[in-house]
Parts: sequence; structure tokens; C-alpha cells
Amino acid sequence: MKTAKLLTIAALLLAAPAHAIVNGGTPQTEGVARAVVTIVGSRGNFCSGSLIAPKIVLTVAHCVQPGADYKIVATGADGKPELQNIRAIAIHPGFNMQAMQSHRATADVALLQLEIPLKGKSTVAVGTPQIPIQVGSRFTIAGIGVTVRGDGKSGGATRVASLVATGKPGTLQIRLVDPVTNGSSAGIGACTGDSGGPVIEDKPNGPAIIGVISWSTGPNGSDGCGGLTGVTPLTLYRDWILQTARSWGAAL
Repeated sequence: MKTAKLLTIAALLLAAPAHAIVNGGTPQTEGVARAVVTIVGSRGNFCSGSLIAPKIVLTVAHCVQPGADYKIVATGADGKPELQNIRAIAIHPGFNMQAMQSHRATADVALLQLEIPLKGKSTVAVGTPQIPIQVGSRFTIAGIGVTVRGDGKSGGATRVASLVATGKPGTLQIRLVDPVTNGSSAGIGACTGDSGGPVIEDKPNGPAIIGVISWSTGPNGSDGCGGLTGVTPLTLYRDWILQTARSWGAAL
């Protein structure tokens, strides 16, 4: 029964038009987008993740909580969705769900170990943001979330967007906004399903994941999407990611 439900969710996502990230965002299939994966849960939720090794996905802790089954969505040779098994899930021990739901800083980081490598995907490096993070610093986000809040059928394809840091960015949390609207009116931002997606900063050696999408708000801090995009930077968690991956036999 759970597998059938997961396949239904996967089919809806893959059948959806190329939308993700509200109020815009460029659809992509190459570059960083090749590392973005779709995670579905038996409770009906879906999230984004990033392939950081052939069999390891980086996502957020709140997307893969105990008590449900989770799978990775892949496309079979016939174009139909197929589910890839997850062998193990590691949630950072410092994660606090209540803090995340209140948009406070917490260790919203998790790793998934896959049984087999994903076909047609590439990996992306894990890094940390350049310190100090300045207001106005530009980052790229990517995810498979919805473009219309509340409409799950509007998600399923990877889109990317360029956002800038606002507020008081630091090693515990980064808040991003659309540089055009500055969060005061509906702009580009993460939404349902984008959680766990990568936040990318260009480095001398190429793009690197420096954080993961944790939450979003509507304009001026209201409920919804298109205002703030809340990011958990990897500054404090990169060592845990590397150690956990190493324990699974992967060197990042």
C-alpha cells in the first residue's frame, strides 16, 4: 500500500509541467540541476535533495523524519516513474523540529544512503559559504517544489533562481530574498517541495553547495511563499556530513 501511494505521488510529480520555485525561476536540466533529486514520503510529502556522491543525497532533517517510508524518484527507460530504495537515513543529532517550524536556526541537515547510484545524475561538491556573509551576497537555489502554493501538481521539475542575502546572515542561518522585490511583495522564492534543495555559491573551483533550503515565508513574513527563503548554511555541519559519508564508504 505504501509503495503504491509513493508511486502515485511520483507519477503526479513527473507528469507535472516544468514548474518549481514560486513566481519564476528558470527550468534547467543541466549544471547544478543534474544533482537535484526528488524525495517522496509515504505520508504524502515530497522534498528536494542533492546528490553529493554516487549513492549519497544531502537534504534537510525535517523532510525525512522517522515514522514514514521514503524513496527517491527516478525515471525508468519507459519514461515512467520508478522508486529507488534508500538504504539508510542519518539525521543530524542537533536538529530541533520546533525551532525549524518557528524559523529559528537549527541543524536541519540529513543524509540518505542509496542502494544503487542514480542514472543520469551528477554530483556537486559540498562547501561552506564565504565568511563573513554580506547582505546582498548572491546565491543560487534549486528545487522541485511547487510554483503555485497548495497545488502539488505544479511541482516536479527542477528550477533554479538567483537570490540575495538579507537581514543578518551568519553561520547559523541565511535569509534570502528576490533582489527585485526584497521580500516586501511577492517575488521569486522557495515553496513547498523545495525544502532540502541546494543553495549554491560560486567558488574558484566551481559551484558548491553551501546550504540547504529549510523554510519559506510570504511577503513581509506572512504565511506562504515568495517572501523569505530560509537557508541552513553548512558551516557548522560540513564535518558531520563528511564523517557520515565516510562511515558509509564515500569520500567527498
